[in-house]
Amino acid sequence: MQNYTPPTRANWIGRNSSEVLYLHEKVQLVPLSELESTKSAFTLLGYACDEGVHRNQGRIGAKNGPDAIRRVLAKMPNHLNETTSLIDVGNIHCNDGRLEATQKTLSNTVTELLRKNKRPILIGGGHDIAYGHYNGIKNHLLSKKKRPSIGIINFDAHFDLRNDVNGASSGTPFFQIANENEPFHYLCLGIRKDANDKVLFKTAQEFDVTFVDRNTFRIQFSKEINTWIRAFMEKVDHIYVTIDLDGFSSAYAPGVSAPSPMGFSPDIVLESLDTIMASSKLISIDIAELNPKYDLDGRTAKLAASLLYSIIHAEYR
Repeated sequence: MQNYTPPTRANWIGRNSSEVLYLHEKVQLVPLSELESTKSAFTLLGYACDEGVHRNQGRIGAKNGPDAIRRVLAKMPNHLNETTSLIDVGNIHCNDGRLEATQKTLSNTVTELLRKNKRPILIGGGHDIAYGHYNGIKNHLLSKKKRPSIGIINFDAHFDLRNDVNGASSGTPFFQIANENEPFHYLCLGIRKDANDKVLFKTAQEFDVTFVDRNTFRIQFSKEINTWIRAFMEKVDHIYVTIDLDGFSSAYAPGVSAPSPMGFSPDIVLESLDTIMASSKLISIDIAELNPKYDLDGRTAKLAASLLYSIIHAEYR
């Protein structure tokens, strides 16, 4: 595969123990060509691409996000049991600005992971990861002769519903998905008025998007928010979660393409994720937009790794 790099041990270094106390000792590095379908496993796949961010006039550098997240996750303690596997299968990366080809490769890879009974966790990379990721899930469900009923839950300040008349970008993934799928089930948590123009709000209304604005997306309203999340999930068979790190306040996530101090905090995201995980409908998840170039003290990478840590350890809390 031309735009693929196998996993490397250099990303998984940390304190050594004799009891597999840390995730770098737990993780298995398996190239895609050697991946078997015999056992379920949390499976990390990187999307080392920021061409979509570049096209969306953002700060490039997110292509280095996947490995930065791995390096932080590696040092974290392992509380998984012996029968739960964690696999790293490497990175899909973008060659010569060919974003659409990279998204197609990502889609095919996600379909293959799901076909092989894996639990995909994608790490990016620009938020254009969402278009390839969604299509990979959809193609897997279609291969099982099931009509896909997929709900998208996006933790984000932005709708990412820009039209793609000038091509795909990190701002267009959900517009593309909406135009190719009927019905379109989309819940966006953390939307900010200062991050979306009037046209985007109108587009969201036309596509019947459900959203919670930043002023409401707070821990003190967690009961109401979880009620809305459950109501949304009841409408669909599967949930795809995507977390855009630029939705968080820059106090937690300075290393993104579009930072803002007005973003949301990790506590309400973790509370919401607990509700989603408890539904048993989550089919796949990604975290997007980490840009190590602007990441003060590795703060955003630590946030992303902590979110992933919470996800893979959810059933052990």
